[in-house]
Amino acid sequence: MPQERTSEERAAARSGWAVGVATAVYGISFGALATASGLDVWQTCVLSLVMFSGGSQFALIGVLASGGAAAGGTAIVSAALLGVRNSFYALRLSRIIGPGFWKRAAATQLTIDESTAVATAQSEPRAQRIGFWVTGLVVYIGWNLMTLAGALLGDLIGDVKAYGLDAAAAAAFLGLLWPRLKARQTQAVAVAGGFVATLLTPFLTPGLPVLAAAVVAIVVGVFNLFGRRDDPPHPEAVPMEREVEP
Repeated sequence: MPQERTSEERAAARSGWAVGVATAVYGISFGALATASGLDVWQTCVLSLVMFSGGSQFALIGVLASGGAAAGGTAIVSAALLGVRNSFYALRLSRIIGPGFWKRAAATQLTIDESTAVATAQSEPRAQRIGFWVTGLVVYIGWNLMTLAGALLGDLIGDVKAYGLDAAAAAAFLGLLWPRLKARQTQAVAVAGGFVATLLTPFLTPGLPVLAAAVVAIVVGVFNLFGRRDDPPHPEAVPMEREVEP
């Protein structure tokens, strides 16, 4: 008999669908921009199926669009820099995913910004897993379908920014982040990380500003800068009872 979901598990699934759909829709713009950058429909679709990292994909086609085939090496380096963050996500999500070779192999492809954000926003272990898998699968399926649609439509849809699709994923992230900014330390990390990334973006290769912002968060956390005893604890810092499998 299947175990009935708790209110937090249902909320995690809803968050997964909401973030997943908002992110997937933006795949239309990637498909259109990729074909405009010189890739054909099949190359565009394979890129989404295999690479499946929106930031890395946009960095790749952005460099290709500006430099053509001659910029291939730079495009790969830029995409790789943005993809580095997924390795850190994998370390963080290892406990949430649990053991099992095939399960971990599948989780590797779905370890992205969105699935990590939804999973870590939950306080219960099972809700974390539900958030991860729902978000990852919705984004993966939806992103690839929208990539195909965008590649086929191409220039017919015009500027995707006119439809607000460029802001959909950012708005979803803000919705996840905002409720977690209760402690002074997390507020300081958000402000400092955003400031550093914004300051460095015009001067550094795509990917490096994101890593620099991550370094800010690590420094603040390691040295407990701006932390206070009366700050609300992080959900995962609160001891929880061991989950009993049905």
